[in-house]
Amino acid sequence: MTEKLINVPHRAIAAGAALLALAVLIVLAAATEGPMRPLPASAPAEEFSAARALTHLQRFATEPRPLGSPASNRARDYLAEQLRAAGLEVEIQRAIGARSASGLATFGRVDNIVATLPGRAPTGILVLAAHYDSAAVGPGASDDGAAVASMLETIRALRAQGPLRNDLVLLITDGEEDGVLGAEAFVREHPLARKGGVLLNWEARGVAGPSLMFETSRNNARLVETFADAVPRPRGDSSMVELYRLLPNNSDFTPLSKAGFRGMNFAYIERSSRYHTADDSIANLDRGSLQHHGSNMSALSRTLGDTDLRALDADHDATYFQVLGQTITFPDHLVRPLAAISIMLLGAVAALARRRRLASIPRILLAALSTVLPLLLSAVLAQILWSLLVAWRPAYDGMGGLLHRPLGYQAAIAALSALALTLWYLPLRRRLGPAALAIGALLWPAALGVLCAWTAPGAAFLFVLPTLFCALGALTALLLPRTTAQAIALTLGAAPAALLLPSWTRVAFDGMGLALGGVAALVIAIFGLTLLPLIELLFPDRKLRRRTALAVPTTALTLAAALTGLGLATDTFNETHPRRTHLAYVLNADTNQATWSSGDPDPAPWTKQHVSSRDTGTLPPGYARGDLWTGPAPTTRAATPRVKVLSRTANTITFWATAPGAQSLTLRTERPITEASATARGLRPVRITVSGKRARTWPGEIRFRDLPPSGVKITIRVPNPAPLRLTAMAETPGLPTVSGHTPRPAGLVAATREDGDLTTVTRTYRL
Repeated sequence: MTEKLINVPHRAIAAGAALLALAVLIVLAAATEGPMRPLPASAPAEEFSAARALTHLQRFATEPRPLGSPASNRARDYLAEQLRAAGLEVEIQRAIGARSASGLATFGRVDNIVATLPGRAPTGILVLAAHYDSAAVGPGASDDGAAVASMLETIRALRAQGPLRNDLVLLITDGEEDGVLGAEAFVREHPLARKGGVLLNWEARGVAGPSLMFETSRNNARLVETFADAVPRPRGDSSMVELYRLLPNNSDFTPLSKAGFRGMNFAYIERSSRYHTADDSIANLDRGSLQHHGSNMSALSRTLGDTDLRALDADHDATYFQVLGQTITFPDHLVRPLAAISIMLLGAVAALARRRRLASIPRILLAALSTVLPLLLSAVLAQILWSLLVAWRPAYDGMGGLLHRPLGYQAAIAALSALALTLWYLPLRRRLGPAALAIGALLWPAALGVLCAWTAPGAAFLFVLPTLFCALGALTALLLPRTTAQAIALTLGAAPAALLLPSWTRVAFDGMGLALGGVAALVIAIFGLTLLPLIELLFPDRKLRRRTALAVPTTALTLAAALTGLGLATDTFNETHPRRTHLAYVLNADTNQATWSSGDPDPAPWTKQHVSSRDTGTLPPGYARGDLWTGPAPTTRAATPRVKVLSRTANTITFWATAPGAQSLTLRTERPITEASATARGLRPVRITVSGKRARTWPGEIRFRDLPPSGVKITIRVPNPAPLRLTAMAETPGLPTVSGHTPRPAGLVAATREDGDLTTVTRTYRL
């Protein structure tokens, strides 16, 4: 586009200065995105202090707290005691929580902590929610201990500032890790759930990073405005809200918002390789993330606690994002006009370029059509890179793309995106012209902006604003005299893209990992498209030398290979950056045969001491899920399941299941189930509908977590009245101390697979 426009002796200097300016903007944007500085215990009483919150965390988050475990009960008692000491009315809600998934019904006894601080003149209820249970394999210092500890410190800070206007409820749920069981039970049975109110939920999917506001209820405009004004360092943007609404993920926020609560959901997500492992520990917790979590919680609690909550009603969502530490918001009804303006400005650029004989409309359209090639190629190359990494280092597969030190690989993906762009741009530059390519390429972010404006308005800013400003910059450059001012106009036009798109890719890498690196690669490629007019300054001649045309993609490919090698050299496993491994012990009580089992694609040497075969024939019926390694194991004593049929009609079977000493019970059926209900003594029965089938195992599954010693009464409905087989599995945490088994060495942590690090005893019944 800059051909015949910029008559400067040193075009390369102008291009270098422009690209350097954009690089500085990218660095400045990254520098403003980190968490807060942690405050010491000596901080003023009315302020939130990470050091003070840490003292609570050290009391309950030093060991795993899965649902029903002794550690979970100790945490519950400590938290309830602290809240009572702070002057809150504390209730322990005991109930059965339930969740339905494809072919799966999950139940569990939960003990929710519901603590209330009455307001002086309430206009509604403000609910702070987090969960105190953890994954079975780790202490959950971040997920979700940091949020719970922040609640205790927030209450202390709020009491130091004086009473709130509104009622404040601290909902510390149980059983979140097993399927938001505590939140579901609260919504179904607790009277406060029917009153509704404003909800602030707190989570973590890593052990570091800023506290991001990543999810909201619908019609969030007033909530977003309050968030931007109240918290000291607001982070997160509305594209996360739109993306999360499309994903199957859930947290306690999901059932509570469906029950009518309006609110916001927060989490920090960096260093996510520690998520749901033994390394989610206090030692690995970033104190700045704890401070950011708590400062946001304290500020919002004070603001919303003194606000007329009825005034938070709105009839639309807001778009919000940060630029150099400042939050920008505007209502979603402006998104479509802005998208239309960006298209019109791009049309004006095309018309003026045609008038100046820099590009023809057919060439612009051909360029636009061809741009799909580098976009797709960049995503495909990123996914190919991940496949090659998994093939070279199979342990990566068990980490879901969330690696300890992924920076080298991330940079390699950026280089591969540059390779895809150069392989497209350089051959077509001479045929279609640089102006046609630059204008045609911008049609893609423009089209994505229009698509998002109608389907996901909160994400449209990522594409609409870069297109709009790039078009403005190009239009200005076309109208200006042939001076350095044209380069400045193009640089200013590309500035919003530099401020928004690289930041988004960093969050995408943190949240989705390298396994979905193609998404980040696609956005990197779109960012590259916005730089084409500036890149063109580097090429004064329309016809490039063959050496140059080959050198640029060769350099990009070489750089990608070198960065991949750097990633392989730096992202190695050791005691501080451990590898994950899966191992389970299974005893078939019907045959008295025991088996070690591992779902690792390439087991670690320690795991290989236990498993050596792909033969799953020794496993009980219905146990195997997917491809497994197995090996013989000595038998041992452990909790054994019992199933006694109480009644049966054509399609309905009711039975009593027990396994004294087991923490949980899993039941698998050889045919699908369509409905399941469960009850235990002293608790209300719960019934849920089940659809679909379990994948890669028997199609029906029922789980009961925190199994009472007296057992549970379960009723299932099946579509076929014929007899069916059911395998009952009594599960006890930990692997047994048997001959040939040694403790897991340093440098290995338990994988997150649900049957890992369990002693399981099975019996199969024909019902």
